[in-house]
Amino acid sequence: MVDSDDALDSLPTVLVVDDEPDLVELLQYALEAAGFRVVTASDGIAGLAAAEAEKPDVMVVDIMMPRMDGVALTAQIRERGALRTTPILMLTARTDESDEIAGLEAGADDYLPKPVSPKRLVSRVNALLRRVVREEEATTSHIRVHDLVIDRERYVVERPDTNETFRLPRKEFELLFFLSSHPGRVFERDELLSAVWGADVVVVDRTVDVHVRKIREKIGSAYIETVKGVGYRLAEHV
Repeated sequence: MVDSDDALDSLPTVLVVDDEPDLVELLQYALEAAGFRVVTASDGIAGLAAAEAEKPDVMVVDIMMPRMDGVALTAQIRERGALRTTPILMLTARTDESDEIAGLEAGADDYLPKPVSPKRLVSRVNALLRRVVREEEATTSHIRVHDLVIDRERYVVERPDTNETFRLPRKEFELLFFLSSHPGRVFERDELLSAVWGADVVVVDRTVDVHVRKIREKIGSAYIETVKGVGYRLAEHV
């Protein structure tokens, strides 16, 4: 006989961080009905502590919260080794595109405006989990390009010549890995969105530009070329 606590612990865990009790209760009910174990927190600081304690499979994070907002929380998560690649779905009541861009720049993987449909949220959480599984099942784990080693097993980018190690958030890493897997080929933004974010996640073309800029800031601007009017490609020469 399987202990009920053991059965619960075997379920994928979703951490919901939001300061609206009614919404948290609604989302918790929907996620638990869909087969998830749900942990909740009501502000960013409590959310960070819960993430470190629980190591969730997915996080659902509101932008506007007391003590620490969702953008700051996401940035903190992306700085912590054990949590760095945790998928994050961001929520906001605002309709300003700048909020979406700020969340994606901080390292969020997906974005939903409020009011939130519980069914849509469950669908997006499942999509994030499926993408994680696909990424983990990828056969190629190391790519050597120019003076970089891109290690998918550890999710790090290394420059052996200078003994540097770069730890990129999941989507930045996957975008660099994808471009490096197809040297010389130019990809349009919508192709990159589909390949890296998935066809079932709705994000704007600007998302690719934001992530390319972030990659360039960390490893250098020479590795990814902009092809005007088309998109991006891995640089032939660095």
